[in-house]
Amino acid sequence: MAQLTPGTWKLDTHHSEIGMTVRHAGISKVRATFGEADGTLTVGEDGTASVEATVRASSFDSKSADRDAHVRGGDFLDAENHPELTFRATDVKASGEEFEVAGELTIRGETRKVTFEAEFGGQAVDPFGATRAGFSASAAISRKDFGLTWNAPLEAGGVLVGDKVAIDLEVAFVLDQGE
Repeated sequence: MAQLTPGTWKLDTHHSEIGMTVRHAGISKVRATFGEADGTLTVGEDGTASVEATVRASSFDSKSADRDAHVRGGDFLDAENHPELTFRATDVKASGEEFEVAGELTIRGETRKVTFEAEFGGQAVDPFGATRAGFSASAAISRKDFGLTWNAPLEAGGVLVGDKVAIDLEVAFVLDQGE
């Protein structure tokens, strides 16, 4: 991976955002984030990399309590029965500062292949001596592929919730100092 120190990197949730966007009522977009996640980026001496991440379904936040309860409930994420969304990279292909991270995304017990288009933001040592790395990544999925099929028809035609979900990541990792 481009200029990244080999070792085990842990997701820094205080400096990361895991977001998603979906079309609402055919006319606008709703954005939400997941506030609780764990992730590990492992970089080998040969530059190979692997990524594993877990997101808590119950941490879904769209800034609307009613909508959040609905999305966390049985019509969508079913957080009670499926408390985690997971991603495990199966292939990382780098080209300079940009790369593709292909892997298996599991939502509500359904696993599908997803490819994130990603960009390496750089690596730096912060004032406290921690080595940090930043990345931006995005992918688009069909929510129906993951069993998220609930919808409501609109009077003027169409449906309340779009099928395409954009996943956008702004993430920071910290190198494990025990390495």
